[in-house]
Amino acid sequence: MNQNTLPKAPAIISLPTLLTLLGVLALTIASFVSLAIDWRNLFSVESLASTWKFFQEFAPMNTASPLLQKVLYASLETLAMSALGTGIAAIGGIIMALPASGRFGKPAMYVSRLLLNIGRAIPELVWASIMLIAAGLGPFAGTIALAAHTTGVLGRLFAEALENASPLPESTLRTNGAGAVAAFLFATLPQRLPQMLSYTLYRWENNIRAAAILGVVGAGGLGQMLKYHLSLFQMQTAATVIVAMLLLVAMVDGLSFAIRRWLVS
Repeated sequence: MNQNTLPKAPAIISLPTLLTLLGVLALTIASFVSLAIDWRNLFSVESLASTWKFFQEFAPMNTASPLLQKVLYASLETLAMSALGTGIAAIGGIIMALPASGRFGKPAMYVSRLLLNIGRAIPELVWASIMLIAAGLGPFAGTIALAAHTTGVLGRLFAEALENASPLPESTLRTNGAGAVAAFLFATLPQRLPQMLSYTLYRWENNIRAAAILGVVGAGGLGQMLKYHLSLFQMQTAATVIVAMLLLVAMVDGLSFAIRRWLVS
């Protein structure tokens, strides 16, 4: 066999991949240099002793019955904020994803993508601060803040999912006389619905954590309880709230994971 006809060995790594890795490495090194992290002070004996003393103040947890009732109510409030905010965002995301996927022309696509970029670029805490001015203290502001940010995230993910759907089933229905809406609902949407539901559930997991944090700025739920008791240095009561947060996040994570496994099975 002629040597010229032998297959060439595949390259171990391509040039674009190598340049990307070198760029990431350079950024990582520059980050460590610019931050000037004092590792020696972080892991010094004095620092570790102070940290251990701080954690000791959280034990034992406050398990008084009136407090547990308040924690349960705040947990339900946090759960409701995350679920309702995610539900509103899922509806808003699919509405914004239609023009963002290019179904209504280039101008509509650019405008909708710009709005989605703004929605997800602004953190939940900033949205919550804006909503607190408009709606006042309470879980309503936190719910709208979660919905605003998550709409930007889900809208972009939904748009990419719709862009990657096969156009053949929808075009076949259109050729046979089906309308645009009917063709989309019965051909394109069923292809991507499991993936879109999986995205929504994953964002719900994240919104549980975000909802707990939003309470710090006065948006209700467990976060507001945590801020209140920490500000009064009631560490044992704060420990109860933190444990409730962990249990709530673990419960929603497990439920969401099970549902996503069921969707893809």
